[in-house]
Amino acid sequence: MNKSDSILSQPIKIGNLTATNRFVINAMECGDSNEKGEFTPSVVNRYKKLFEGNAGIVFFESVTLQLESKARKNQLLLNPYDPENIENWRAFVKDLKEVNPNVLLIVQINHGGEKSSDVFSRKFCPKPVFGIGGEMVSEEYIDKMIDSFVDASKVLYDIGVDGVDLKYGHGYMICNILRPYNDRDWKYGGSWENRSRVPFEITERVRKEIPDKNFLVGSKITMWERFPGGFGTAGPDTPVLDLTEPLDLIKGLEERGSDFFMESCVPSIPGRNYPEFVYDHFTMSKIMKEAVKPETVIIGGTYSILNNGNNSLGYLPPEQKSLFYWANKNIQDNYADMIAIGRQSLADALLPQKFLTGREEEINWCIGCNICEKLLHSQNKVGCVTYYKEYMDIYKQSQKK
Repeated sequence: MNKSDSILSQPIKIGNLTATNRFVINAMECGDSNEKGEFTPSVVNRYKKLFEGNAGIVFFESVTLQLESKARKNQLLLNPYDPENIENWRAFVKDLKEVNPNVLLIVQINHGGEKSSDVFSRKFCPKPVFGIGGEMVSEEYIDKMIDSFVDASKVLYDIGVDGVDLKYGHGYMICNILRPYNDRDWKYGGSWENRSRVPFEITERVRKEIPDKNFLVGSKITMWERFPGGFGTAGPDTPVLDLTEPLDLIKGLEERGSDFFMESCVPSIPGRNYPEFVYDHFTMSKIMKEAVKPETVIIGGTYSILNNGNNSLGYLPPEQKSLFYWANKNIQDNYADMIAIGRQSLADALLPQKFLTGREEEINWCIGCNICEKLLHSQNKVGCVTYYKEYMDIYKQSQKK
């Protein structure tokens, strides 16, 4: 494909900023910090490589704001109340911008919620889900969590980050609160008005306290969790799809100042045996795009499984099965504005640059084995086992335990 013919090569305005192309590096947790949540050489080198890759936007992986309740043993920490931690972040951002000042950096922040561990941290939730469990949080706890999201966003603005992704999906705390399953009788449960209060308040406060439109505000949204009572379902005891609340969420967030949304639904990372799940993501992205203003950017997800067309999608000729084919088509059809690559960025951090410079034959393609996900959930350092022996060795060692 000639890059000059591709909409992927074209810039796009997002808020008051401009992304130089339509590639987005998804927020990929890689567990290569340390137990204190500090930057390590592995973290720094990984992001420098991503900035060399020249994507329009790099989303910095899901960051915890507290060590007390975190999802990964070696998850990165942003403590908005610790001056030393803040200065380490400032130096890190400065170094990245020196590598490539044209890449927009957006940091994703979260509270682990039911994703947190009850082994090396504490698992908090609004209402325990069978088989997952957790300690029920108080209204006061959530009030303080809201403050931490706002304060962390202000720190990110101050140190030169281009925007914040307030993570409202993927089974983390705020996603837990949003679910119809959260029918608990408290300030943040039961009615949609109560359950939507947390994300609406966080986004509204962040935008009001950081009125500079050169600072981007947005969220990753899981449109359908695909289990009874999950977000995007018709009630607390049914798995049936109902997008009334997800659409009200993104419209309400847009009204409160959101510049972008990244699409997600379950499964968020289809395996190579069932690549057809990408069509669910294309559909959700289109529905989101139709629900927001033209200037609000929708980032479509789950393209990695398509690779260079070497996949098991049925009913299509080979030339219509690849990542680049569907990325271009969906943007041209106005189903999305940008496309995110996650696992593919582990296989090849330089994919955008290789595409933009006509070196597609050099790309290391993700094969969809999902071993990177297994490394993540087993609390190991995460990377691509197909192209990097270090991670295959880690995986083999983990299988012996």
